[in-house]
Amino acid sequence: MDMSMWIVLGTAIFLTTMILYRKRFRLRSLQRSTLPLGTLGWPFIGETIEFVSCAYSDRPETFMDKRCRIYGKVFKSHIFGSPTIVSTDAEVSKFVLQSDAKTFVPSYPKSLTELMGESSILLINGSLQRKIHGLIGAFFKSPHLKAQITKDMHKYVQESMETWEDDHPIYVQDEAKNIAFQVLVKALISLNPGEEMELLKKQFQEFISGLMSLPINIPGTQLYRSLKAKKKMANLVQNIIQARRKNGVSAASWVPKDVLDVLLNDSNEQLTDDLLADNMIDMMIPGEDSVPVLMTLAVKYLSDCPTALQQLTEENLELKKLKAQLGQPLRWSDYLSLPFTQTDKDTSTTCNFTPFGGGQRLCPGLDLARLEASIFLHHLVTQFSCSWEAEEDTVVNFPTVRMKRRMPIWVKTKSRGDP
Repeated sequence: MDMSMWIVLGTAIFLTTMILYRKRFRLRSLQRSTLPLGTLGWPFIGETIEFVSCAYSDRPETFMDKRCRIYGKVFKSHIFGSPTIVSTDAEVSKFVLQSDAKTFVPSYPKSLTELMGESSILLINGSLQRKIHGLIGAFFKSPHLKAQITKDMHKYVQESMETWEDDHPIYVQDEAKNIAFQVLVKALISLNPGEEMELLKKQFQEFISGLMSLPINIPGTQLYRSLKAKKKMANLVQNIIQARRKNGVSAASWVPKDVLDVLLNDSNEQLTDDLLADNMIDMMIPGEDSVPVLMTLAVKYLSDCPTALQQLTEENLELKKLKAQLGQPLRWSDYLSLPFTQTDKDTSTTCNFTPFGGGQRLCPGLDLARLEASIFLHHLVTQFSCSWEAEEDTVVNFPTVRMKRRMPIWVKTKSRGDP
């Protein structure tokens, strides 16, 4: 597949992710005299209005570009009620992400902090953060989980695409969110589709709406509604935790079936039920946000570049045919070998674009996000063999990254390939 295609995709994901979910760091050791150039803007509101205005536009990067021209690649500002140092320099960003927690401490907007809670893996530091991150990261890298994710993705993608018809548009963004959320929730707490899953999805939609809301917690506000939604989700997860603790774990040959099992099996007394419930909910965010965005943007940019789409289709069909001749199903390693490994081989790309963070804050689900997107694209291009037509749509960058019209495409079901 054309490398430039994935550079464009990586740039889009990185830029929009950094604008929406940038990690703002308090510099403990810097003195006022060594702060970079810039302006703090108006009292209290700082430069938030201009930042949000640019984020809603077709060119969200203009906020950064304007200040880079005046102050350089690293500058100070004041956004969402907090003094902020902004880095658009790849080397500086890499240094920050790879530094220890004593030098740079992650900080987020107040509404997000309140919704996540003090025990969230995004906010805690030190040994506890490293412990949780290590446990989750090791499990997410396990062949056992990757095989399970592959099986679940195949099942849910097939079920979704079997309902697609050629007389009405298919909204890729909606389909991707539904699939990715179910797959991730199962990996976290082994919850299957059903009544509880639907309840969880409904409450989660309300919860995530408050992540970038005004930090006002009174009845009628979005933050208030989001906190109530999280409490309902926490109760559901707490019931699952209590049932697991009651049943216990057995035998030395025990294999964890999900992230909750991994954390419950650890003897660290700091891993309380409240902490586990909060973190299970927080870790569901990629299933609603970043992973579906990755899938949707991939479809958009492939639709915009017929050459890249044709190349990806040929590669997938060739692999599928080869596996069929050998009488073997596609494994998770086969899927990962298809569209996403090229950026890994290009060190300049991985240095300049960091959509999954880095260092101690590297997203533990990096491989799983790529795996899910690869499986989704594989089924799309092999079952419809480029036989879809995308309608015009644009990327909305704020308050969350999404497609304005939910990325509608029209498929030709008569050309549907073999499942």
